[in-house]
Amino acid sequence: MSNVFDGDSPTNLAEYSVSELSGSIKRTVETAFDQVRVRGEISGYRGPHSSGHAYFALKDDRARIDAVIWKGTFSRLKFRPEEGMEVIATGKVTTFPGSSKYQIVIETLEPAGAGALMALIEERKRKLGAEGLFDAARKKRLPFMPGVIGVVTSPTGAVIRDILHRISDRFPVHVLVWPVKVQGDGSGEEVANAIRGFNALEPSGAIPRPDVLIVARGGGSLEDLWSFNDEIVVRAAADSAIPLISAVGHETDWTLIDYAADVRAPTPTGAAEMAVPVKAELEAQAAALAARLQGCMNRQMDQRRQSVRALMRALPSLDQLLALPRRRFDEAAIGLGRGLELNTINKRRGFERVAGHLRPDVLSNRIAERRQTLNERMARAERMVERLIDRSKARVDRAEAILASLPARLKTRTDRGRERLGNLSRHADTAVRHQLTRARAELSAQDRVLQSLSYKNVLKRGYAVIRDEDNRPVSQAAHLSAGMGIAIEFADGRVGAMTTEGGAPPAGVKKRSAKPAEPPKQGSLF
Repeated sequence: MSNVFDGDSPTNLAEYSVSELSGSIKRTVETAFDQVRVRGEISGYRGPHSSGHAYFALKDDRARIDAVIWKGTFSRLKFRPEEGMEVIATGKVTTFPGSSKYQIVIETLEPAGAGALMALIEERKRKLGAEGLFDAARKKRLPFMPGVIGVVTSPTGAVIRDILHRISDRFPVHVLVWPVKVQGDGSGEEVANAIRGFNALEPSGAIPRPDVLIVARGGGSLEDLWSFNDEIVVRAAADSAIPLISAVGHETDWTLIDYAADVRAPTPTGAAEMAVPVKAELEAQAAALAARLQGCMNRQMDQRRQSVRALMRALPSLDQLLALPRRRFDEAAIGLGRGLELNTINKRRGFERVAGHLRPDVLSNRIAERRQTLNERMARAERMVERLIDRSKARVDRAEAILASLPARLKTRTDRGRERLGNLSRHADTAVRHQLTRARAELSAQDRVLQSLSYKNVLKRGYAVIRDEDNRPVSQAAHLSAGMGIAIEFADGRVGAMTTEGGAPPAGVKKRSAKPAEPPKQGSLF
């Protein structure tokens, strides 16, 4: 800020640069509104930016203010912002000098009352229900007798003890517990990851895959159960391939995971009762069924025994059954000898007929015919071999001609490659020259910007820089004392000097205090 009086100016008001004025306004706003609570509706929210920060606006029926949540604060929020959600934001108001705008930097964010939470739940319920996540057709039946049960809950609460105790009393089975947070920051992600983790287990792996899952939590307020209304938890429950029982809160508590689960239990103890049957009842039922089965078998055997006895009385005796087969056997034995004699006579006659046709001249004619056929086949084979030899010679001749012309083809391709390489080399040289030209232009532009921002240009307008003995710039007279050596830097060089008086602060300048001072009153600028 320059306080030099200009004789040509019609007023003696101090002149401010734009940056100085913007910085003063920024300090004034941040001092006056360093901690505020604002109630409004979220508008223009599109999720976190790639940098991790979230930018949106808060509005009501008459005004609108820009808002920002920095990355570190966003990760600690208990509730995530959503478009159209009415919230109460706590933070400080600041300005953005680059565009003369002001905004609130949010440090905490909370819904504007239970009514807003219920409205948000209803809106989310309608959205997920429209996608079919709550349809009854998606729900799976629970296994009657599971071998392994997976439980997603806090490992330190009374819920897990009640579930284990109830399962042990009814039907002891293998129970796997996936410990998670059931409320607070990050609890929704942990519950969703636990459901997906159980589904990712292999049935034959080192850790057995559960046959049924129980997601459990004790009772609490709407805020305490809010993690089970998260969209990520609802989608994980709906996508679970393992049947899932929701046991969140007391019987009157309803969360969105209850709609997406395959079965809802009123309490965690009720979920354990749904998951396994009563072993004693099953044993009694099995014993009763075994007794009934044994009685049925005994009665069936008695009935079959009586039926067999009745059938035995109706059957004929053994002699009666074998009388007819014995007679047929005797008749066949009598005719066997006569049949052998007739068969021998018939065979002999057939042999004599065949022997009458066997003469030497017939055999000689057949041998001559076979020899002639063999000679004709050998002649055809020789002609085929000659044709194959001629074809092979023709292929060899064509191959020799191709090999003879190969050096000329290689030379032609080599010439073409050299010509193409020369063209590519010329193109590369041109591209390098163009790149160097652009780089020089950019370097010159950066140098001009650097020169324009240098403080030496300010020195050329008549200003000077005061430096202490350690060559550090001095911005206030209070930092100097009598007898100190100083250096005064002008535009054309430096000169040495020695202070003659103490560095008491000038009139109108107050010393710094722990509490931020209000900006000075300067006319109508503030």
